[in-house]
Amino acid sequence: MTTVEIDNVLATPELQELVEAAEQTGSLRYAELAEAMEVLRLDALEVDAVYRALDQRGIEIAEQQPEPQPAPPPPPVVQETTTDALQLFLRDAGRHPLLTAAQEVELAKRIERGEGQAKQTMIQSNLRLVVSIAKNYRNQGLPFLDLIQEGTLGLIRAVEKFDWRRGYKFSTYATWWIRQAVARALADKARTIRMPVHIVERMQKLNRAERTLWTQLGREPTLEEIAEEANLPIAQAHEVKAAARASTSLDQPVGDTEDAVFGDFVAGDGPLPDEQVEVSLRCQALAEALAALSERERKVLILRYGLDDAEPKTLEEIGRRLGLTRERVRQIETEALKRLARLREMEAVAGLSF
Repeated sequence: MTTVEIDNVLATPELQELVEAAEQTGSLRYAELAEAMEVLRLDALEVDAVYRALDQRGIEIAEQQPEPQPAPPPPPVVQETTTDALQLFLRDAGRHPLLTAAQEVELAKRIERGEGQAKQTMIQSNLRLVVSIAKNYRNQGLPFLDLIQEGTLGLIRAVEKFDWRRGYKFSTYATWWIRQAVARALADKARTIRMPVHIVERMQKLNRAERTLWTQLGREPTLEEIAEEANLPIAQAHEVKAAARASTSLDQPVGDTEDAVFGDFVAGDGPLPDEQVEVSLRCQALAEALAALSERERKVLILRYGLDDAEPKTLEEIGRRLGLTRERVRQIETEALKRLARLREMEAVAGLSF
């Protein structure tokens, strides 16, 4: 990210208040920073950039996250071994000592040099952090062991991305990665009707905005107010809410004993609600991007790639329709694609797995 983009992120209400207070005290609580970054839905590059910007301003990140809890002592058993995968993991995690800050830096330097054993040591020494964080996500649709496994993938990613030169502890950095991995796994796997992660993230953003407005207004906010608070277009808010209603209705208990759900009795060959929402959002993002082009550029791309639900046309066919030479059509297509690549609107298309 550029300096200007980072300054814009730090200028958001969620971070600006924290940064201004931290500049007075010289430190910032990790929990407050993590909450603000989660609300803003920053990606990995933006998180790294925020950490770097805070470091340049001399702001220290105070360690105030839940302390990793040691694995419980193994229960008394007659045999030496156990087939319980969770107990095996917890025993293994408990065998590895926690690292000091100096040890983390030394291991990080060795990892940079490509030492696989150093990477393995860093991972094993932080497995208890994974367990500690995963405990907060139990009873939300995934078994505890699955949560731990997903969190471990986030830990591995943190080990690969950690930059010891920034000066903050590895656990501070890894906590964000672990939480993101676990939360995304829940969004991706825990629903009976699987919804794309970006749809779930928008739904969570709307829910947070709704809770905030309830507190501020003392009444139920309208969807327009919620969308404005969440900084989402009203059309996206309607579509996300539609996907949520479809998911809830299929999970509705039915029968006198309520031992079954409505979705158990529904079998359809049509697209699932989340697929319809994704296609709609994708088309909306594409339309917004094309609107930034000139009329001629837009016509060429629509015809060339069949964006009007028709068959894609050849350069010769487009040239005959628009009264242009084949070479001129090719030039317009090239210019239009280059222009789209520079437009920020295309970020939305990429984010929707287009």
